[in-house]
Amino acid sequence: MTKISQRKEHPISMRLPEADIALIDRAANARGRSRTDFVREAAVRAAEDVLMEQRLIRMSADGFAHFIDHLAQPAEAVPELVDVLKRSAPWDQPSDERH
Repeated sequence: MTKISQRKEHPISMRLPEADIALIDRAANARGRSRTDFVREAAVRAAEDVLMEQRLIRMSADGFAHFIDHLAQPAEAVPELVDVLKRSAPWDQPSDERH
């Protein structure tokens, strides 16, 4: 008896302007990926982002009140971030100070 296996891959075909293909190819090459791998990865990532944006978060009324109270608290400074943000950018420094 012959066993029928289900196909695990499904082809997707699309028509794109030449400029789009060139852009995709440049980006894929920059990542060291094939066009197919690059487009598949980008499409899957975009699909995951859309679905995560629509995810419903459920919580009790008490939990929601606690969440809102927490958001209403004043922000606390993170000393390490404050130090980093006070530094001037490397491109704003004279070239002899960069090295």
